[in-house]
Amino acid sequence: MDQSRIITLPPDSDVLNTGQLAELEQSYQNWAAQVRGEKSQAARRRILAIFLLIRYTGAKLSEVLSLTGEDIDAACQSIRFHSGESNGREVRISEELAHRLREVLPSSGSEEKGAAAIKYFAVDPGFIRRKFYERATACGFDKKRGGPEMIRRARAVELMRGNLPLPAVQRLLGHSSPNLTTAYLSFSDEDMREATRLYMERESARLTSARNSFFGKVRALREGEVQTLVELATPDGESIFAIITRASAERLGLRLGMLATAEVKAPWLILESCDRPGHSSADNQREGVIVRIEAGRVNTECAVRLADGAELCAVLSTPGFLRLGLKEGDPARILFSANAVILQSA
Repeated sequence: MDQSRIITLPPDSDVLNTGQLAELEQSYQNWAAQVRGEKSQAARRRILAIFLLIRYTGAKLSEVLSLTGEDIDAACQSIRFHSGESNGREVRISEELAHRLREVLPSSGSEEKGAAAIKYFAVDPGFIRRKFYERATACGFDKKRGGPEMIRRARAVELMRGNLPLPAVQRLLGHSSPNLTTAYLSFSDEDMREATRLYMERESARLTSARNSFFGKVRALREGEVQTLVELATPDGESIFAIITRASAERLGLRLGMLATAEVKAPWLILESCDRPGHSSADNQREGVIVRIEAGRVNTECAVRLADGAELCAVLSTPGFLRLGLKEGDPARILFSANAVILQSA
């Protein structure tokens, strides 16, 4: 399944990557903090809040501008967007984002709170777009790359590359008819909302991007004298195998059907060419296409896109990578041991 189909991107489009989005976000933060005067501060905080909502929820500009105070529950880390649905759609946000929204939204005791809580985001969309273009230009980006629609698209690409399950991305973006395969049917709407919450919490807490993550349900538990073999069924129908101690399994409270995430550090992945026979004792094997190579003098980072659109990042020595003779566009196989998998319970 090609996850890129869930959002239309013209062939020549150039969405911002995670690093560029972070640079743009910092630009908004600095811009909002540099102005004096209560009214000017409130106006810039409003634009910052609109950017943060689109940046992290992937919502449409029209959906954000129609929000009322009752739609944002920062305490419960929940936002309800309305876009034609009878009850709208609920989006869970990270604790970090909820905290930042509380900082920029009117406080409960402010004079602005009364009327603003109802229509705080009722701003001319043309004005918002101009401000978005200004911030993008200030960062040295083409203004269109920083527009609300492109920020939404950049978020979608970021989520897909971060291995958030396809139905969870579709629901987050407000797609009315998710493309569900048979494998996905065993994952409920609540499972996908929980997957989104877990992803966002992990995203906000992570200090490094050098990990590969998977989301799934515990399919099997095989206990040994000291260790337990855990099989995690992922939404694409594949399995991730992990070996942890029995004490760890008990501490995590693992049980059949339970939601969990699995992470593997990039240096623990083994990369090999698909041209060679895949005879290996590695418990986990995935095949894909090399989409990005960043070579250094010592190490090389290589991103492999799987059939479902997810990407895995491997870090290996540059001499070792050169011996493989691989380049962008080549098919490649990713392998990793069950002992290299870190499990986290939902």
